[in-house]
Amino acid sequence: MAKTKAKSLRCPTCRKIVLAADEHFPFCSERCRTIDLGKWVSGGYVISSPFNDPESGGEAEYNEPKERRIGGIRNGPESKPN
Repeated sequence: MAKTKAKSLRCPTCRKIVLAADEHFPFCSERCRTIDLGKWVSGGYVISSPFNDPESGGEAEYNEPKERRIGGIRNGPESKPN
């Protein structure tokens, strides 16, 4: 009989080793899962590479909050004077 190696990785929040068979995989616990979700919701994680949306004519758009964008000041209804 061949031995199979258990698949595991580290919890993205606390870095504890987690087996693929664990209930909260890839997190070690519900607490770490909730902490990670909170970072996504609050904008702690951002996907900053541009993506091309075929419905918008193929122009690159950024998934980054406007206040973090680099490359010029945007003027328009959403901008506020300083």
